[in-house]
Amino acid sequence: MHVIPLSEVTSEMLDLVGGKAAGLGELIRRGERVPEGFCVTTEAYRLGVIPTAEVVAAYERLGAGPVAVRSSATAEDLPDASFAGQQDTVLDVVGTTQLIAAIEKCWDSLHSDRATAYRDARQIDHRQVRMAVVVQRMITPRAAGVLFTANPLTGRRDEMAVDAAPGVGTTVVDGVATVDHYVLDGVARDDTGCLTSAHLADLRATGERLQTHFGCPQDIEWAIDADDVQWLLQSRPITSLFPQPPATDKPLPRVYLEFGHVQGMRQPVTPMGMSTLRTQIAAMLASLGVRVEIVDIGGRLYGDLTDLARDRSSRKRLVKLLAVDFGPRAQAVMQHVLADPRFAPTSGGVTRGGAPTAASLRTARRAVVGILRALARPDTARIRMFEAIEQMRTRSAAPTDLGSAADRLRFVQARDAHADDTADAIMWPIVAGMLAAALPAALLKGLAGPDEIHTVLGGMPHNITIEMDLALWRLAQSAGDHRQLLLDTPPAELAARHLRGTLPDIGMAAFLDVYGHRGVAEVDLGVPRWEEDPTPVFAAVANYLRVTDPQQAPDRRFRRAASAAETALEDLTRRARRRRPVRGTVAAFLLRRARSLAGLREAGKFAGLHPLRETRRQLLLIGADLHDSGLLDQPDDIMFLTLDEVHDVVHQGVDPRATVTARRAVHRRELRRGSVPVALLSDGTDVEAVLPAAPAADGTLTGVGASAGRVTGPARVVQDPRTAHIEPGDVLVAATTDPGWTPLFLTAAALVTETGAIMAHGPTVAREYGIPAVICVPDVTRTLRTGQVVTVDGAAGTVTLH
Repeated sequence: MHVIPLSEVTSEMLDLVGGKAAGLGELIRRGERVPEGFCVTTEAYRLGVIPTAEVVAAYERLGAGPVAVRSSATAEDLPDASFAGQQDTVLDVVGTTQLIAAIEKCWDSLHSDRATAYRDARQIDHRQVRMAVVVQRMITPRAAGVLFTANPLTGRRDEMAVDAAPGVGTTVVDGVATVDHYVLDGVARDDTGCLTSAHLADLRATGERLQTHFGCPQDIEWAIDADDVQWLLQSRPITSLFPQPPATDKPLPRVYLEFGHVQGMRQPVTPMGMSTLRTQIAAMLASLGVRVEIVDIGGRLYGDLTDLARDRSSRKRLVKLLAVDFGPRAQAVMQHVLADPRFAPTSGGVTRGGAPTAASLRTARRAVVGILRALARPDTARIRMFEAIEQMRTRSAAPTDLGSAADRLRFVQARDAHADDTADAIMWPIVAGMLAAALPAALLKGLAGPDEIHTVLGGMPHNITIEMDLALWRLAQSAGDHRQLLLDTPPAELAARHLRGTLPDIGMAAFLDVYGHRGVAEVDLGVPRWEEDPTPVFAAVANYLRVTDPQQAPDRRFRRAASAAETALEDLTRRARRRRPVRGTVAAFLLRRARSLAGLREAGKFAGLHPLRETRRQLLLIGADLHDSGLLDQPDDIMFLTLDEVHDVVHQGVDPRATVTARRAVHRRELRRGSVPVALLSDGTDVEAVLPAAPAADGTLTGVGASAGRVTGPARVVQDPRTAHIEPGDVLVAATTDPGWTPLFLTAAALVTETGAIMAHGPTVAREYGIPAVICVPDVTRTLRTGQVVTVDGAAGTVTLH
């Protein structure tokens, strides 16, 4: 079948007619007004010969007048790839000669540079893509444009947006003319621009109709002819919208804050990871007396803070509480939410349901005792903590008699419900250290700036992540005769050889015995650990081997940072005690305790990864059993199920493969998402998108200084740390970081991120290495290009482009 009328096209014909034609056929079958036309199918493209006779016959049936010739690739107008403007459209084509040439042009555009780059960015296999071509009777419009059934700028789902211009719609979609912009929010408006209020009402009705039919927000191209008749030229999903929070039965709007970046996670969490993390995070917060529901939005962890925002008591301290782990971007959006009348405080309290419970009072007493003990005797607290971590490690091992999938699942489920009694020994020294690091800034206001305090908090001892990075540095330095092998061989090949046991002994096995349970996004059960795939570790080793300046050796940099911290602390203590004796004494005490305890922050997560590793091991063994029995296509498919679903598979034989396939597709799509909203409202609004833009000087990006210092160097924008190549002196630019990223810090000259808080993992480690860090720079990974020379000023919180 080489040529088919659009009126005969169905949505099931995607492979034959491409995305655009399939959408137009669906509109026609729905009774919408679409210009008449036909499709030259992908079968003709596969053969490589335009079916001229069939095309001419179909063209003559249209009246042989002006037509629009439009690309319709099989990877076009899809839910996660619009391909808007990536392939060619030719308008006002007249005559068979021009028509055949226009079809050839559309065919050729499938492999244009821009279309190829677009597919590469979305990991679409070029070999699987085919091109069909749509030919439609030209409409001569008085006005044309685009209708979005959700606001594409803010994500708000109860608003529509229209861009319109006189004449043909390409002036709108190509961005070559000034357009009239309308927001349709149900408010009546006067006739302005090229559209009347009646036109806008018709467009809104059309949008509501199509969104209901297709089941998701739509990007609709339309035209209005000289007789005021509305024509539809295309309808496809809006691919840029972040998923909307799940519907609730609550009448008032709700606010959700993104939690994943606290752990340095921007990528989506696997379903198995989500099913365990939601419970663990909610339980951890409940132990601190805070009730927050953790919600899955787009595979990311969001906390529903609505009740806290509307509670008269909680809202007073909510913004300040966010400073520790969430940072200034989260604080700014929450200030905006608290000023919104829809989040006005409710009568009474909703957070705790009245008076404090006995459980919350017990937690408060344990917290006070644990924090005071740690501050009074930090060395003893640190010893007890590491004893508890060792207990957690040894107890995490599974029994040796787990012989069946059912046995392993019972072990995993029992662990998931078990609360470890070592938590207090680990938690309260960490909290004490964080408080000791955070409080002096207020006590020393007017005496010391943030950069000086950051210097005092540099080179911090007892940080398990720093110890890990330096252990890897020592491994690299002892490579000896294997140095060139490690530099010249791709990290993935080195990893494969290590796992096969064919790589020379460089100490990697010993390193992974201690740190192999770590990895990027390591709190997600579904993500491989370094012991399973040490590719990132070998990439880091190669980066270390490129450091040739002895003064830039990470161990020396760490010692310099520690020495600078002690010197700054002595100077600050003398100055503060002289000018404010009481405050100065208290601040000096806290900073001393911070240097003893704040480095322990990483230890809690490090400890929790031991049982997580064993849980993952057991789940993969269950997955292997299910693979052998034909219920999973591969063992790690189990990570795209929840524990309850695995129970149904193991005990009832439920076939989960369709569920796994669908979830993997969604996960792959979300992995490609460039940005994740800091906060969302229940109507889909990206709260940060509605904040007034802060003015910025030309060539200067503004964020928050998180580690003092000033460095100029080439930017290195890194999306995936697993194979990142970092040269000494590079400025590491990332959306966010977690401990799995920190081996890169030993080579980098500075750190710049889009998210974060001053006390988060990345800035903490940056301070301890003595490298400048600027966090919370919006869209910096898209603004900067690798190789662009920038100056990072960690005190001013700026990134200046050269």
